[in-house]
Amino acid sequence: MILVTGTMRSGTSMWMQILIAAGFPHIGEAFPEPWGGKLHAANPKGFYESQLVGGVYHATNPHPETGAYLFPEQTRRHVTKVFIPGIVRSDLAFIDCVVATVRDWRAYAASMERMRGMLDADREADLFDVPLSPAIRWWMENFGLIRDIGTRRYGAHVTTYERLLADPSSEIGTVLKWLGEGDEDAAAAVVEPSLRTQGPDAPTPTDIEPRHARVFDDLYESIHEGRDLSPSFVEMLNRTDAELRPRIMQVHDAVRTQVAGRLAQATLAEVTQ
Repeated sequence: MILVTGTMRSGTSMWMQILIAAGFPHIGEAFPEPWGGKLHAANPKGFYESQLVGGVYHATNPHPETGAYLFPEQTRRHVTKVFIPGIVRSDLAFIDCVVATVRDWRAYAASMERMRGMLDADREADLFDVPLSPAIRWWMENFGLIRDIGTRRYGAHVTTYERLLADPSSEIGTVLKWLGEGDEDAAAAVVEPSLRTQGPDAPTPTDIEPRHARVFDDLYESIHEGRDLSPSFVEMLNRTDAELRPRIMQVHDAVRTQVAGRLAQATLAEVTQ
């Protein structure tokens, strides 16, 4: 499969729209339930998501409801969206090419807060209701993607959302040449920079130390400019992740406790009915 990946709010939906317009068959609905109606304003041209956003592995393939199985040899040129945590857990047999997009971390944090506000109106923000700073989540997922690419060594083209908006024809042309096919003109016509909701003036989150903010900036700029990551730079990334890891694990522990509590409440409700 051709997997489109990134964090939420990083341009994955746009890349799905681009590759579909270019002529690739796809897996996923433009407005999957239950988010289609609630989040239409966040992406009026469609999300193109399926059960595979969490990864292509035993829990999602075969399909948990229909039992339909996607064979690797039958889906080599199909494009589907898989968020970064799902890429990490996906079976390597299904990873033919990865098109990854990274958004400026300040704009990402602001966009995630906007998304939370849309869901809070209906009290259905569980998908985003993880007590982890959006900026830390940006780091955790993008660092995890870089580590996964380096470890499993699958083919990946990593670019930025801002680079795509600045020069759609060039960026799309580069990706389609890498993939070996696709209608460049039809694909480029999809991009509408006016749909962008967060600009380059997004504020710096107050919960990020200046030294970590500099590393975040350096990582984003390296990807945006297409620079190779030197061994010394990778070592700096590793050190930064080690410093942030206790904060991330504290949140993971809290989430596990929260999930266990919800399961206990659901079980008690069934017993008392």
